[in-house]
Amino acid sequence: MKLRNYTTYLFLAFIPVLILSCEKFKGDQEIPAYITIDSLYLSTTSNQGSASANIVDAWVYLDDNLVGAFQLPARFPVLALGTHDLKILPGIKINGIAATRMAYPFFAPVELSVDLAELDTSSVGIQKTTYLSSTVFDLIEGFEGITIAFDTTKRSEAALLLTGPGDSLTFEGNHSGMVSMDTVNQFFECINDKDFDIPYAPVFLEMNFRTNNVFVVGVYLYGISAIQQVPIIYLTPTGNEWKKVYINLTNTVNAYTDMQKFRVFISAIQSSASPNALILMDNIKVVTRKSDS
Repeated sequence: MKLRNYTTYLFLAFIPVLILSCEKFKGDQEIPAYITIDSLYLSTTSNQGSASANIVDAWVYLDDNLVGAFQLPARFPVLALGTHDLKILPGIKINGIAATRMAYPFFAPVELSVDLAELDTSSVGIQKTTYLSSTVFDLIEGFEGITIAFDTTKRSEAALLLTGPGDSLTFEGNHSGMVSMDTVNQFFECINDKDFDIPYAPVFLEMNFRTNNVFVVGVYLYGISAIQQVPIIYLTPTGNEWKKVYINLTNTVNAYTDMQKFRVFISAIQSSASPNALILMDNIKVVTRKSDS
């Protein structure tokens, strides 16, 4: 196996949250100013799907110098006075794992100016981000259309259904995807109905989900003479809570030589701990950006 090489994709590996102490400041100033950020939210256009997001961190730059990565809401010190350029990159948990975080490569940075004074706090409040214009949406499935982009496979025993308008199980809109399994229908598997090119760029799957049964999200990889099914993440029960996950497909789709296309699959086996398994999903997106090759 050989990992594809591409030079323009900068993967921002998680570094610990940085809160710089006064003794680490350089220069004549010894008393810091403070900046607070309440939260970041996503705004989308009509062709970008749901604005549901889970932005948990702010990667902060002052005059293009990294200050740190801070869990939101955040308050942090800086040694600077007067007016400065502030850049905030929205951060997410990779695969929903708290220990692996990054500045999400598809969200636009928030850019503004701040006026700083010693011991004073400059609040930027709640800020909006958008998808970068270079973002490519290979898939947007909100389960609202006449047809949906996922089909069950021949070996699936359970069906992919839709919740009803006004149903308490629906995440937003009129419908969410729903899978119900029991002791008779113990296996579920679906796959999207379109091949995607393997890009020389980051590629993520976004999804809202709620489940009382473990299920797996992965990819089918297609080459000229081979097909490879690769699970990527096992999503665990959430109780009655909806969660948002950003699943990194990049390394997996690029890890196998001679593979050219891929599709996304979702599958589950009925757990003995949940005799009536219920898996709900919504707002599934596969996002990448235009290849730089």
